[in-house]
Amino acid sequence: MDEYPTWVWIGFGVFIAAMLALDLGVFNRKAHVVKLKEATTWCVVWFALAMGFNAFVWYDHGPQAGAQWFASYLVELGLSVDNVFVFIVVFSFFKVQPEYQHRVLFWGIVGAAVMRAVFILVGIQLLDRFEWLLMIFGAFLIFTGVKLAMPKKEEAVHPEKNIVVRLFRRFFPVSAYYDGGRFFTKVGPRKVATPLFIVLLVIETTDVIFALDSIPAVLGITKVPFIAFTSNIFAILGLRSLYFALSGVMGMFRFLSIGLAVILVFIGAKMIVGYVCDYHVSIGLSLGVIGGTLALAVIASLLFTQKKKAE
Repeated sequence: MDEYPTWVWIGFGVFIAAMLALDLGVFNRKAHVVKLKEATTWCVVWFALAMGFNAFVWYDHGPQAGAQWFASYLVELGLSVDNVFVFIVVFSFFKVQPEYQHRVLFWGIVGAAVMRAVFILVGIQLLDRFEWLLMIFGAFLIFTGVKLAMPKKEEAVHPEKNIVVRLFRRFFPVSAYYDGGRFFTKVGPRKVATPLFIVLLVIETTDVIFALDSIPAVLGITKVPFIAFTSNIFAILGLRSLYFALSGVMGMFRFLSIGLAVILVFIGAKMIVGYVCDYHVSIGLSLGVIGGTLALAVIASLLFTQKKKAE
């Protein structure tokens, strides 16, 4: 059960809304190409804010709640790296100009935040009423982890086959050309969507697919709505900056998918063992496995890249 009062939820909502307004209304009021230095700075800012909020949770509800928040944040952040690859493919496919990519990601992540809130609250309610769903979620995470570890083709994303985009095109006219950073424009007397809005639809629907992995993983760590939701939101809010910082070096993290696969299998097994054997893995051990696996995956990726370059 969530022990956080209403004012804390409201305060978090106001804080996030203020940061987003500051981002879009001040720092990115004018469309521009986000350079590496700016993206890195915002990555640091969002991480610092996340750690500050983690400290608040730790102070307000103790070390276990703080560790659950940090573990959930790490899992969501790690899984979000796959979204960066999807963004690259989608923007390349639709030939989106670099100066308008931030606008698409901004509104895409706002929509993702709303959807994550719904998924988390529904997921927690389902687990409270039907505890046996832990078996289903756990098995799904193990299956996803094994699938993630298996070799796959470079580009598995096909934006032109997105069913939501195809349905939208059937019922709403779409212009053949972009109109700057606008999602809608006028062609003659009628209002039409621009290709930029189609890109936004692809980003939003793709996030729903990724949420099917990340939400069960987070619920395998904590069932406290406030911890699950806020850690998730902080991770995806930093995703825009992470995209601009990593889009040119994604190939370096070749072992990250293996690390994420291990984490998903671990969390899935933890959920199944907790339900079948009534044995609950401590949050300290969980945090150690998650943090250690991510660190090893990143270090191995960097070492392998350096060795390959030297050869």
